Amino acid sequence: MIPSIQALLVLQDRDRRLRVLADDLAKIPKDEARAGDRLAGDTRAVQVAKDAMMANEIEIKKVEMDTATRRTTIQRLKTQQFETRKNDEFQALGHEITRYEKDIDGLETRELELMEKADDLRGTLQRAEAALAQTRKLVDEDLANLAQRKQRLEADTLEVQAERNQLAAAAPASMLPLYERLLKTKNGLAVVPVTAGKCTGCHMKLVASTLVKVHSQVEGTQCESCGRLVYDGDAS
Repeated sequence: MIPSIQALLVLQDRDRRLRVLADDLAKIPKDEARAGDRLAGDTRAVQVAKDAMMANEIEIKKVEMDTATRRTTIQRLKTQQFETRKNDEFQALGHEITRYEKDIDGLETRELELMEKADDLRGTLQRAEAALAQTRKLVDEDLANLAQRKQRLEADTLEVQAERNQLAAAAPASMLPLYERLLKTKNGLAVVPVTAGKCTGCHMKLVASTLVKVHSQVEGTQCESCGRLVYDGDAS
């Protein structure tokens, strides 16, 4: 194999490794975001449970205030009833007292129902908080692993980049600019072998004159279809 091609192939290997490392690093923020999204559902469940408990507590307070108001009213009506000397007024006040007492019975029943509901809501909140705590633990572990992975990828990138810089300095200067352009436009494959008369980069058959150059190991031979640098992949 032509020494220049050999040098570019080694350089291409490092460049491809750098591309893989860069892609892996680019995925880290997305993976971190997905890990954070896993908390969102459980966090919402906790908030919904808290809101439900708060609404229930407000309703209990309202029932208690309504009950207290009716008790006060009953006391006032009983005082009026005690002070009146008119039989019809006494009976009317008695009917009012009875009505308010029935209201209180209904409110006390409602309060018991709300208290039972509060126990259920408290259990729902406890379960939601437990689920959130478990999810947070798992997410924290995932984020820690991602941080370690990022650190390793960055270290590997620095190491491979250093190797790449040395290889680029030793590569044939006359072919390096072309190689760099092809690397950007040909999906990281600037130098490819020719097998069975075809360029393995674009899979097109080379014309006879190009094949002669390939087999003769002419430096800088390019595929006439895709422009990649090619070499004889069938040579032993």
